[in-house]
Amino acid sequence: YVCSKQNTYPHLQPDLRYPALLREEYAAEMRSSAAVCRRRLEKKRAKSRREKMGRWRHHEDGDEDNRRSEKDEIENKKGEESENNGRSGGVYILPFMLARRMRDIQDKSSLDYQRMTWDALKKSINGLVNKLNATNIKNIIPELFAENLIRGRGLFCQSCMKSQLASPGFTDVIAALVAVLNTKFPEVGDLLLRRIIEQLQKSYKRNDKLRLLALVKFIAHLVNQQVVHELIALELLTLLLEKPTDDSVEVAVGFVTECGSLLQDLSPRGLHGIFERFRGILHEGEIDKRVQFLIEGLFALRKAKFQGYPAVRPELDLVEQEDQLTHEVSLLDEIDSETSLNLFKPDPHFLENEKWYEELKKQILGEESEDNADSDNDAYSVDEESEEEDEEQMKIKDETETNLINLRRTIYLTIMSSVDFEEAGHELLKIKLEPGQEMELCIMLLECCSQERTYLRYYGLLGQRFCMINKVHQENFEKSFVEQYSMIHRLETNKLRNVAKFFAHLLGTDALPWHVLAYIRLTEEDTTSSSRIFIKILFQELSEHLGIRLLNERLNEPAMQDSFESIFPKDTPKNTRFAINFFTSIGLGGVTENMREYLKNMPRLIMQQNRDVQEQDSD
Repeated sequence: YVCSKQNTYPHLQPDLRYPALLREEYAAEMRSSAAVCRRRLEKKRAKSRREKMGRWRHHEDGDEDNRRSEKDEIENKKGEESENNGRSGGVYILPFMLARRMRDIQDKSSLDYQRMTWDALKKSINGLVNKLNATNIKNIIPELFAENLIRGRGLFCQSCMKSQLASPGFTDVIAALVAVLNTKFPEVGDLLLRRIIEQLQKSYKRNDKLRLLALVKFIAHLVNQQVVHELIALELLTLLLEKPTDDSVEVAVGFVTECGSLLQDLSPRGLHGIFERFRGILHEGEIDKRVQFLIEGLFALRKAKFQGYPAVRPELDLVEQEDQLTHEVSLLDEIDSETSLNLFKPDPHFLENEKWYEELKKQILGEESEDNADSDNDAYSVDEESEEEDEEQMKIKDETETNLINLRRTIYLTIMSSVDFEEAGHELLKIKLEPGQEMELCIMLLECCSQERTYLRYYGLLGQRFCMINKVHQENFEKSFVEQYSMIHRLETNKLRNVAKFFAHLLGTDALPWHVLAYIRLTEEDTTSSSRIFIKILFQELSEHLGIRLLNERLNEPAMQDSFESIFPKDTPKNTRFAINFFTSIGLGGVTENMREYLKNMPRLIMQQNRDVQEQDSD
């Protein structure tokens, strides 16, 4: 700043010929002049601020009355809208105070009393739906029937949809509840279906994948409960796969996963057509790799007959077949969701409708009143209550699986801390296993093996030792082989290689019977890229362990031919040729000599069979 002022005040330029004292005087004078300039600038700024503030005050004084009137009008409009829409106010009233107010009202048909009963109905339905689970559903159902579901059907549908969207894992439980209520009040089930379809159409147009996944899951479980006809499932899948995108195919895969078990029983031809469409999408290869893997997993799940995804869990199968009421709706229908049922409206026949529902409730729940139930409960003695509490305490079951987690931790630490397989086997045999926990040992051994960077022979020797010690372990490893192959598409390449080498070791040492290979069907339609890699590594390891000559002898044993029919198919020339090409491509063409001979003679055999049939017809 001082340097910039030197040109402004040339008479204050320092003379370097003078001593340092004169230069200090020059600097002090320059600082004082800079302070004067700053004070002048601050005065100008303060003056301009005062002028602006004066203008603002003038405008504010003129508009203050207008703003106050506008604010009053807005508040009045809000109050009128809240009254017209029937929404309850934001003031929380304690339950006992609300009950006292309802008792104090003499006119039970008045607007205030109807509004209070509406608020109480809304809170009760929301509370019951929110605490619903598979354990207490049988207790929640009578409590819901005790509420006026005809008046509050809109509230019930709204609460169900909000709860399902917030917790999609409880969809099957909510669908089971709807199925039970639908037997007595079909209009409730019909209204819920119409609202779900309306939201489904909106989510599909907005491309809202997360909301769409939750809604199609709700429809799938309503189809499983036979609340809605299965044709809507095929219609929805056709819509999703008509112009496939990554999101629409993913939603379709999730939908088939949830209700595929039921469609396989009720509409197998329709489900077959859907899977053919999935196969076409997979062959086109225009979708993302992740979605392609989802489709391959769906094919594997279909092959396993949707194991792990039952249509209805046993504890949720609450409706008899003759009591089921199935609605037939379409995605193309004009939907009236009746959103006005969510809002409070005065009922001129309120008392008559309440009395009618009380009679209907008695027919549904029985003639026993709540007073009789209370008197019966009071009749129990203190000793009987204590005995019941003791019995309830005895029935407590640990659902946290703490013991199982501790067992797995012990097995893992034992396996990882042992020097060799003999020490590990000796230490693992010391662990006390309860009946049914032997499978955990096999699962942990496979899990540890798959987590290694490369396959360690240590795990194969340990598994071989257990198979030869106890037949129970051998059977468990057979089950593990079947389970691992059914979900082989979920494993990474490194884990897949380790698992294949582990089972190859068990087969090569005869620790595992060779009839487990019957589960593998080597055809183009029944295998995926992951399963073909698994078969390739398995047989290459067997060839390296046994040698091609001994492996060929084992595969040609007459007693085991039934088990090898699926891996060496001879049903059609196409499947036979595919198996021959597969083993030839992995360097094991020597095991296909019999298949080549069979394929060569197949035309002659077919002609001979046709000739025999013609001779029988002529006779």
